[in-house]
Amino acid sequence: MTTSSEKTDLLAAFAEQRALLLITVRGLTDAQAGRRTTVSELTLGGIVKHLATGEEMWTRIMSERDGELPDGMLDTAQYRMAEGDTLPALLERYASAARATEEAVAALPDLDVGVPLPKTPWSPPEPEFRSARRILLHLIRETAQHAGHADLVREALDGANTTAQR
Repeated sequence: MTTSSEKTDLLAAFAEQRALLLITVRGLTDAQAGRRTTVSELTLGGIVKHLATGEEMWTRIMSERDGELPDGMLDTAQYRMAEGDTLPALLERYASAARATEEAVAALPDLDVGVPLPKTPWSPPEPEFRSARRILLHLIRETAQHAGHADLVREALDGANTTAQR
């Protein structure tokens, strides 16, 4: 029996969550990806953009371990498709972020590496640290949560979802 490492298992779980999210944007136009379908401000393109941004930011935090807040991390524009954003470009950005995360995790000596969290307006005065494992688990949870949101947004758009494609 072959056993896999914790890194391998967590990255596989992460890839599964990403794949579920991507089902919700299959076959969409840019206009559909940018359309609000619920009282929420969320759109499918905005969700992809937010997850790409979040993954880029947290991968940088985990890799650099300098405690610096990445530029744009708190920018609310990451939740919306901007003029000129296209779904294919957002999907390529998301795929690139996924590759960078996988490479960064593979480069870590282990998932117990301590990572200083960046200072935010709501941070306590003393520095906080998380393990790389906990950051990776946060990204998996965030992706799963937003995949659920995306399912609802898509279903309201045209009745499709991750189990019933149109």
